[in-house]
Amino acid sequence: MPKPLITILGPTACGKTELACHLASNLKAEIISADSRQVYRGMDIGTGKDLDEYIIDGEAIPVHLIDIHDPGYKYNIAEYQVDFHKVYNELNERDTQAILCGGSGLYIEAALRGNSYLGIPSDPSEKKGLNDLTKDEFEEQYELADAEVKQAIGDQTKPRKVRAIQVSNYLKLHPEWKKRAYPEVPSIIFGLTIDRDLRRSKISKRLSYRLNNGLIEEAEALLANGLSHESMAYYGLEYKWLSDFLMNKITKKELYFGLETAIHQFSKRQMTWFRRMEKNNYKIHWIEAARPLDDKLSQVAEICKSYPPLK
Repeated sequence: MPKPLITILGPTACGKTELACHLASNLKAEIISADSRQVYRGMDIGTGKDLDEYIIDGEAIPVHLIDIHDPGYKYNIAEYQVDFHKVYNELNERDTQAILCGGSGLYIEAALRGNSYLGIPSDPSEKKGLNDLTKDEFEEQYELADAEVKQAIGDQTKPRKVRAIQVSNYLKLHPEWKKRAYPEVPSIIFGLTIDRDLRRSKISKRLSYRLNNGLIEEAEALLANGLSHESMAYYGLEYKWLSDFLMNKITKKELYFGLETAIHQFSKRQMTWFRRMEKNNYKIHWIEAARPLDDKLSQVAEICKSYPPLK
């Protein structure tokens, strides 16, 4: 019988990779990354791959879906869903425990929720128009949406209803579009929660260390290897700010403080996403990030005991 997928999520700088790697070592498991930028080769420091953490007691922990594309490629969520299921099915065939680990709530949900019409774009103007409708007008539009689409996407929140309407409208105009049918993936989900002040302190210290230990040189190497400033800015956060710095648009001091603020804001958005997942019926077992590693591993092991193998 397949082993239940274990998911480890949390905001940036909370210690997800450390916990996932030690858990993988204990379980002889392999890790599947759920990060939108770690797929790119040569973008190691800026994306926080922390590759040294994948070595436990001299043994390398297998990790999938990092370093699979060159910088400049625009990887998307639909591709990730395909890649995730390919790896996940392969691990199941080998009777190997899979651990999904990352901070991208969108990628985590794409892996877990099955078919979600990910290849269909969202039209911002249409979305705004739907949100501007009165409650009765909006519900009338929702009633007209395709029943299969509504069932697949769900109606727990207004954003999901908006998405169902958009998908239905798109399919009417593009009947040739074919969806990929993926099953939902049951998972035991663990989230690392961290005190706000501690999180801010860890983010600031980590950023300072990275800026003084290779991050700027990493960005320079990407440009030297043919990545344009426009493409670098596309990858956001560190790379967007580094691009401005290397074009002399901002000083190093402005780079540090601007990027520090941007990362703090990003971590808050991550937690907002995870809390929304809970409202959408994802059970997340929260663990204090500040607890000793052995305590966290024990808590994970104890909770996992209550989940039987999948039938």
